[in-house]
Amino acid sequence: MKIRLVRPAPEMEAQALAYRQAHFDAGETVINGSELLDRAESYAQWCRNTDANTRPETVSQDWVVTDTFFALDESDEIVGIIALRHTLNDFLRDFGHCGYSVAPQKRCRGYATEMLRQICGIARECGMDSLQLSAERSNAPSVKTIQRNGGVYERSFTFEGEAADVYRIALNKA
Repeated sequence: MKIRLVRPAPEMEAQALAYRQAHFDAGETVINGSELLDRAESYAQWCRNTDANTRPETVSQDWVVTDTFFALDESDEIVGIIALRHTLNDFLRDFGHCGYSVAPQKRCRGYATEMLRQICGIARECGMDSLQLSAERSNAPSVKTIQRNGGVYERSFTFEGEAADVYRIALNKA
């Protein structure tokens, strides 16, 4: 299975909106790692926002510099989305440097594991030494994704009544 990570672009609108709709059709109202694609009224504005958030001088207030990528499969279909946050603010202290989602119909095929593996490489290139990630304990596939990428348990917290664990992935310089 091969995927590649690409930044959102205006010409991807129809496919991006179909990806979002697949989550909604599955009863999901939050798309983790989507930098609010799930709430966007305009795809064009969302693209402008995700682009602006890649630079310290244009990042939205109360946000951190973030790189957002769609994961495309071999046929250039969007199978997932992943965000890399370069730093953590108070809000992100428990959530971590990375969020990701895979299209409901594409899950359990290794896409999330590969997306996270590729993000680890990008984070390393950005000079990051480690990634902190969290997953709700009830989300066994996400926990496995993090562990398959070297995630080591650090601590636990509760968010909206749900137990979650924080993991750290060391990004060994190669």
